[in-house]
Amino acid sequence: MTARTTRPPRFYFSLRSPYNFFALADLERDHPQLLDRIQWRPFWEPDPTSEKLLARAAPGAEFPFHPMSRAKQFYILRDVRRLAAARNMTLTWPVDRKPWWEPAHLTWFLAQREGLGRAWAARAGRARWLEGRDICDPDVVRELAEEIGLDGEEVAQAPHHPLVREQGVQALLDVHRDGVFGVPYFINGSEPYWGLDRVTDFAASLTTPAPTGTGTGAEGEPPATAAGRTTDMSHAGGCG
Repeated sequence: MTARTTRPPRFYFSLRSPYNFFALADLERDHPQLLDRIQWRPFWEPDPTSEKLLARAAPGAEFPFHPMSRAKQFYILRDVRRLAAARNMTLTWPVDRKPWWEPAHLTWFLAQREGLGRAWAARAGRARWLEGRDICDPDVVRELAEEIGLDGEEVAQAPHHPLVREQGVQALLDVHRDGVFGVPYFINGSEPYWGLDRVTDFAASLTTPAPTGTGTGAEGEPPATAAGRTTDMSHAGGCG
């Protein structure tokens, strides 16, 4: 019998989400030693090109969209304001007039290659949530990327480069296979942890043995369900 390979703990993140921004801030503050132990994986709403590539790579891998109710939008605005105040942050709520998440998220692959993945997530997050910058604008993404030492021309071409797009498709397939439906989303062994309020539990799980999975998925994990553009990801600010 072939021994199972233990998968590293994973962190699904989205540069769109304020809850993800808070989770990273909490990890940096309380558990900085974990940030290099976990495997970072981007999560974003695919554009039509990514959707076509995803359908070709894995028929049936869907990202269903469900509009958020007005009541929930207002709740999240208040919730995020409270969470920011508790962290002594003053957020500038972004308005995504022409949402296109590929430029910022595909740039992460270029940054990761150069050992700057964490730096890019931090810079893009600050730009979006503290500076009111539009990270859907390719020119803004290029400027921010150059600030951390990336090649601006390569960043500008990332959404049009077949190999970078392929990396993006593989990342979206990971979202599907791991059953991720929102961010921040952590996985340790067979145990998933979703949401800002699970950061501490996830961190604790890395210092204790993870419960044995009972599913029939790969490496003892439960079978994955299709991930989605959840209601937490469906309005102008994006939430998680």
